[in-house]
Amino acid sequence: MADRYKTGEKAPENGKYEFDGLTNGSNSNPTEDEKHISLQSGETFPPLRSSKESAYWKKA
Repeated sequence: MADRYKTGEKAPENGKYEFDGLTNGSNSNPTEDEKHISLQSGETFPPLRSSKESAYWKKA
């Protein structure tokens, strides 16, 4: 399984990351636009924009 990163953690490397679920396990319907983010090494993984909920991210 690919590494998962949680809202608040730091990105280990530059790159594109994709949404991989909410940390509380509830269902969500993120827009296509918010399913993908670009981060630089050391930047913080954000919450899901539409719901402001903590999310899991994985390297795309």
